[in-house]
Amino acid sequence: MTDSGSCGIPGGQYPSDCEVTEGLRRRAMSRQGQEERGYAWRNCLPLAKEIRLLLLDVDGVLTDGSITYGNSDTELKSFNIKDGFGIRLLREAGVEVGIITARRSEAVERRAQDLKLAHLYQGATNKIEAFEKILAEQKLTPQQVAYMGDDWLDLPLLSRVGLAVTVADGVAEVKAVAHYVTKQAGGRGAVRELCELIFEAKGMREELLARYLR
Repeated sequence: MTDSGSCGIPGGQYPSDCEVTEGLRRRAMSRQGQEERGYAWRNCLPLAKEIRLLLLDVDGVLTDGSITYGNSDTELKSFNIKDGFGIRLLREAGVEVGIITARRSEAVERRAQDLKLAHLYQGATNKIEAFEKILAEQKLTPQQVAYMGDDWLDLPLLSRVGLAVTVADGVAEVKAVAHYVTKQAGGRGAVRELCELIFEAKGMREELLARYLR
């Protein structure tokens, strides 16, 4: 009779499905401790722990900054699937996500709907106004908000939030004020990297991962 508290049949020649799954779970969990995140990552964990809302720029952050024009004035954008899944995980960790961008695009609106984002501000040439409106509506402090941008338009907002982040290919002036610069470039997993920083800081990494190893 199989012990209800263990995986598989003791002494069996081959591992059971349960044992295989449990082995994968243990290896995946252990990689977190083995992976060297670096000083900047570790130094930002206390800031990231306080975050309740992540706000993102679009061009150069959620995308690689490229803009493709199609027929009939259609503007095409490409988004990274890993970034999207990172946003989903962050929402599962209890952190809302929104967009503040100076441009307008139907593609961005569709992406925001797909990801069930809490806030979408397009055509926001003054990003501070949108930021302050969100703070008032959600009763948040600046220290509870993270923002990721990549260029000069993002500087005023980056200087106000509790966690300021830019991408690996962000401009020098933005990198100078950011708390954290991702290893990944914009549109290439940078947002996923930031999402992992936040939910790891909240102690949610193992719980989130375990949901997908059942």
